[in-house]
Amino acid sequence: MVLFDIGFINIRFLDILDILIVAYFLYVIYKLLKGTIAFNIIIGVLVFSIIWWLVNILNMQLLKLLLGKLVGFGVIILIIIFQPEIRRFLLYLGNSTLKGRFKFINKFFYQSFNKQNVNIKIIDEIHIALLNLASEKTGALVVFTDFNDSIINERNGVVLDAKISHELIESIFKKDTPLHDGAMIVIGSRIYSVGTILPVSPRTDISTKYGTRHRAGIGMTEIGNSEVLIVSEETGSISYAQSGQLEANLSKEEVYEKILLQYK
Repeated sequence: MVLFDIGFINIRFLDILDILIVAYFLYVIYKLLKGTIAFNIIIGVLVFSIIWWLVNILNMQLLKLLLGKLVGFGVIILIIIFQPEIRRFLLYLGNSTLKGRFKFINKFFYQSFNKQNVNIKIIDEIHIALLNLASEKTGALVVFTDFNDSIINERNGVVLDAKISHELIESIFKKDTPLHDGAMIVIGSRIYSVGTILPVSPRTDISTKYGTRHRAGIGMTEIGNSEVLIVSEETGSISYAQSGQLEANLSKEEVYEKILLQYK
């Protein structure tokens, strides 16, 4: 179906849809590569493509032969170089699809699970634990996710499946305990696992004032649908990571709101 004509060009609904889909994929790729070394490689590939185009137009035989050999192996080379980014891209699409699907199911079959029915005690326990850890400058990583997250399938860390309490959370992250360096995974009203090793973000645009703990928190949200609260061991400040973005120096009220968001 033709929507309208521009001179000799017929623009259909499918053409507009095609452009929107391509634009969305380019945005997702940009979002995943922004701040990484891979982004600079992409720029290099674009420059190489322009040079290759010019060489063909000008019919420069020697350069055409040399660059042609490189193009022949280019796809394999790019797959090897971009293997981590390709994995992140596929995980992003998979997790986004699953997240949307389960939101749809929840909307129609689990409407009773809402803010009014949430056990406020759980939120209070997590809130108290994070504030106490922050006051003692004890580092912590608390991940809120679900069973569809890729980190669950990797099965690293110690599965605890325990009831949430501020005493337990604080004891887990005490510096003299063997599991304090890893992350605590929270699924619903239970502590699923502790001592979990998270993927560290490879981005270069993250401020150097943030260490491995913050990079791990950000990295976790880049590949899954999780959200992370981070307590800094150096400053005692609490940060919040979501979709690869970090909100630092949260107030007590803001920390409570971020926890509450996980149970809406």
